[in-house]
Formats: sequence, C-alpha cells, structure tokens
Amino acid sequence: MTKGVQDLMVAVERTRDQFVAAVRGGDLERAMELVTDDVALATLPAGTGARGAGELRRHLADDVLPHHPADLATRRVSRTGDRWRVVDEELVSFTHDRELPWLLPGVAATGRYVEVLAISVVTVRKLRVAEHRTLWDHHGLLAQLT
Repeated sequence: MTKGVQDLMVAVERTRDQFVAAVRGGDLERAMELVTDDVALATLPAGTGARGAGELRRHLADDVLPHHPADLATRRVSRTGDRWRVVDEELVSFTHDRELPWLLPGVAATGRYVEVLAISVVTVRKLRVAEHRTLWDHHGLLAQLT
C-alpha cells in the first residue's frame, strides 16, 4: 500500500470520527460542516434517518441531539476501512433514561441499562460524510428493555 493511500484512509477515519464526536458532543454546526449536501443517514432497523443536508439538520436537531442518553458510551470492537469508507463494530451501552426517537421510536424510557452491538458503515467523499448507516442489534436491545 502506498503512502498516499494510507494517508487517505487515515483522513477517511478522521472525518468519520470528527462527525461522530460532533454528534455525540451536541455540536450541530460542526456535524453539518462535515457532511455533503446529498448526505444520507440511516439507523436500521428503526428506519430513522435523513436524506440531504437540510433534512439531516432537522433530524439531528429534533430527533438525535436532545435525545442522547446521559451515559451513552461506546467501545470499539473492530474497525476496517479503505479509501472511501470505514466500518466500525462497537459495543454501545447506555441507560434508557429518555425516549430515543432516532433508535426506538415510540418506546418510552424504561430506566434500564443496556449494552448492545452496533455496526456502522460511513462513506466519505472529499473529506465529508456522504453516507452513514448504522445497524443495531435491535432484538438484543429490545430484549434488555423488557
């Protein structure tokens, strides 16, 4: 692998990490600086997300940022990537202390602590997030909440 390809792969990972940090930190403006105009975000199997920067701004502002659990934490299990995308497998933990319209639409807070696996695939174009898909172990999540 050439140095140029390695540098590009690191830049793709850095872009993904900066976007996720902005979202988790509640910094809507920084998150929006890091996406393409035609960005697509999907949370599966919940079916929530957005297409386009305007819709993403509304989704983050209304459905995501005010609804992050207070103790949301992640631990990376694995990461792989190439010149265009990065795929992370993470163990996500949190107390279901509020409604989560982005992850569990219509499910009232249970107060239960959960730990669940999530896999995200983030595609980067010109150092901006073009697509962000996250697949959650929805069955495992719901089983811990009941």
